[in-house]
Amino acid sequence: MVIPRTSRRLKVFFDGGCRPNPGRIEAAVVVRGVTSYFNDLGHGTNSDAEWQALLCAVQVARSQDFTDIDLVGDAIEVVEQARKALRDGNADHPKAAAFLTSAAQISTLRVRWIKRQQNLAGIALAARHPR
Repeated sequence: MVIPRTSRRLKVFFDGGCRPNPGRIEAAVVVRGVTSYFNDLGHGTNSDAEWQALLCAVQVARSQDFTDIDLVGDAIEVVEQARKALRDGNADHPKAAAFLTSAAQISTLRVRWIKRQQNLAGIALAARHPR
């Protein structure tokens, strides 16, 4: 039996950063080993960058033909606020409202926290700026 592509879960890793902090925002999203970079997403703090990365992850997820998606990031504050927005259906944070609007077209969506060392998007973003 062949399982249709739309019935499998897709993991979408996301991470954002800014240089310096506050500074220019950038993000990385990794899906199935393929990294997408988003540059010059405005100016802000690390928290702003993580929200931008989450929004980029939703954008990439929506471009895939999947209905069951895990957005995986290492920014606990953003992950918790996004989970709360999904659970309650309303947004306490301005970026959470944009997240809910963008995520509304995905039937099954979860936001999960992962350790920084395990976040493929964080690893990809860090590799762009060796120390």
